[in-house]
Amino acid sequence: MPTPDPSPLIGIDVGGPKKGFHAAALRMGHRFERFHSRCLDALAAWCRSLGPAAIGIDAPCAWAVEGRSRLAERALAVAGRPVACFKTPARERARGNPFYDWVFQGEKLYLSLQRAGFSLYNGKGSGRGRLFETFPHAIACALAGGTVPARNKAATRREQLRAAGYAVDGLSHIDWIDAALCAVAAERFQMGRTVAFGDQREGFIVIPMVESAGLV
Repeated sequence: MPTPDPSPLIGIDVGGPKKGFHAAALRMGHRFERFHSRCLDALAAWCRSLGPAAIGIDAPCAWAVEGRSRLAERALAVAGRPVACFKTPARERARGNPFYDWVFQGEKLYLSLQRAGFSLYNGKGSGRGRLFETFPHAIACALAGGTVPARNKAATRREQLRAAGYAVDGLSHIDWIDAALCAVAAERFQMGRTVAFGDQREGFIVIPMVESAGLV
């Protein structure tokens, strides 16, 4: 299934400051180029150098306006079935709690990439040079055509990539697998084959459409 635009599609798995960022660039032939860094500037420079058509990121693109979750997280579903995901609280609830360090890292990443010339998806159209929030488990569910178990997630998600025709060699652990899934979401986004959940106040989560066998 060739991508109409030969530019790479990038997926990024966000970790805390010590873990850093795992990124995967999907190119023609369904193979992934990997990149890891703890440095935001290095990652932004790598993304900019590749000139991707779209970037999918596994991290919240916004905080809840109030409370303990966002509309996108409460509404997220695949084939009509809810998909449980991380709940992002209001920023003031998270401040000072090390558990949310990776969310603050994601916040910095979105800002860094926007300074590098990429624009955050606002719920309208796709467009080139866009970045958006996505969620690996929901991507795997969409590739499978319905919900899949969250247990043994590395094996399950890797198998969904392989079954959909993507090269999985080099995807040796869950961070690379999740980055690759985010790149697949970017590919579908660039092709206009995604659905979005959320609103402009609290951001959108974008995942692939569930499609018939042979079209995924």
